[in-house]
Amino acid sequence: MSGSANRPVRRRTFVLGTAAAAGTAALSGTACAAAFGWSDDGSNYAVDTGAGLVFKVSKTNGDLTSLVYRGTEYQGYGGKNSHIESGLGTSTVSVRQSGSTILISVAYGTLRHYYAARSGENNIYLWTNKADDSVSATRYILRVKKGLFLNDEPDSYTYAPTTIEASDVFRKSDGQTRSKHYSRRRVMDYDYIGWTTGGVGLWIVRSNHEKASGGPFYRSLLRHQSADGGGLYEILYYGQNQTEAQRFGLQGPYVIALTDGGAPSSSLFPGTLTTSWADSLGISGYVGASGRGRVAGVGISGRNTAYPYTVGLANSAAQYWGSARSSDGWFSIGGVLPGTYTLTVFKGELAVYTGSVTVTAGGTTTLNTIAIPSSNDPGNATAIWRIGDWNGTPSGFKNADLMTYAHPSDVRAASWTGNVVIGNNETASFPCYLWKDVNSGILVYFRLTAAQAAAAHTLRIGVTTAYANGRPQVTVNDAWTSAIPSPPTQPNTRSLTNGSYRGNNHTFTYSVPASAWKTDTSQYNVLRIDVVSGSGTTDYLSAGTAIDAIDLLA
Repeated sequence: MSGSANRPVRRRTFVLGTAAAAGTAALSGTACAAAFGWSDDGSNYAVDTGAGLVFKVSKTNGDLTSLVYRGTEYQGYGGKNSHIESGLGTSTVSVRQSGSTILISVAYGTLRHYYAARSGENNIYLWTNKADDSVSATRYILRVKKGLFLNDEPDSYTYAPTTIEASDVFRKSDGQTRSKHYSRRRVMDYDYIGWTTGGVGLWIVRSNHEKASGGPFYRSLLRHQSADGGGLYEILYYGQNQTEAQRFGLQGPYVIALTDGGAPSSSLFPGTLTTSWADSLGISGYVGASGRGRVAGVGISGRNTAYPYTVGLANSAAQYWGSARSSDGWFSIGGVLPGTYTLTVFKGELAVYTGSVTVTAGGTTTLNTIAIPSSNDPGNATAIWRIGDWNGTPSGFKNADLMTYAHPSDVRAASWTGNVVIGNNETASFPCYLWKDVNSGILVYFRLTAAQAAAAHTLRIGVTTAYANGRPQVTVNDAWTSAIPSPPTQPNTRSLTNGSYRGNNHTFTYSVPASAWKTDTSQYNVLRIDVVSGSGTTDYLSAGTAIDAIDLLA
């Protein structure tokens, strides 16, 4: 199961027992049964929250080596611990207790990592401060023993008999595909991920991702299950289909939460979690609530109310986002580090407005109504015909939904080939992705009136990403062929095969002369769309692109 901020969750309290309060200035302690404190077993620091959770952290490298809840060990599969990336080398690990909080600090080169526990809570709070790229620390992975949770998300199951791409995409004997990349969800769509047996729930509640990259619509691996066990991820930075440079600094807290089977408390969710108790812990890069500001907008005009709108803030140091209210476009984004940000308004996932906003510590920057110019939304243009919607996604196109949790070769995918007739369910008939080696040369049939055929028209093709510089070249009625367009800037990794269409939205425009059209209005005009590129390999790793919308303007 996983959680979304957009739907209600069942709230549970985490305090399943009472804990004896520790001395406020204690620098050492022992972990007794049902008593809050910590101990040193020689190899690990062991922390007892006093409420049913006992965990251990290696004194050598900062790995989480044990996670015992109500007497059951949950940590570990394949002989591996839970840790940053694939594990750190020899580190300096220390522990400190201050009142009702225990903090374990891990120092490895320029990287700092922290585990915190609170008396009476079955939560582990984690922070990671990556200061530069000298350390590869792009994720925290919680490794869970096999057999403890059912595989309730079959599309994230990675174990299958046949590897079909790299070492991380698999095919089952029934033709369905699996990969840890196939999460279905954008960052903004979930607050937590994990599993439940009905009696025990194990979750990771994500951080606000202010030091991550890719924005609110980024998709990345969240979890997987295999023959050896399961993994839950908090992605600190991930390079696949990434549109932004890596940000550095403190990220967190993200939370490992154990429950009585229900969802984690919404009080732990990003934007809701209050950690004033951490203000004085000395966490490197930590900025408390008083050192942050807020941006609030009274409204957004010029919206198409059929679509959701999101407001994003981004600079080289941090990123934030919030949903605009459907009735008037009001928005509020809190917990923002001081600085000047690019403010972007997205219709769906398509940027339709950009501006600048400055945030100060302890203050609220209030913006007057943001007016989106009509010309900024390509959907406002009058079109003779249109395939899809200009919303920055392939939504509605053939196979679009499946591609967020399956490989294009999956048996569940409809045929990637087949021609399209305007006026005959054209969007659902048009494939969401086009590849040079799979379905290049797709044909679109349409009729024009005499007046329309007598004039030149602009053809537009919007894309959301591209692989290996794939871009469309068009031919009309075998009478006119466009030039090969220059490739726009796009991520340089896999995208269309690992569950993500999110890259840099780009619109290709083609000026089609009147001489290209058929003058007999009873005949169909034929548009051929080819994918061109000199790079890529074969099949679904040949040059390709994801479609946002296609239209012929009046």
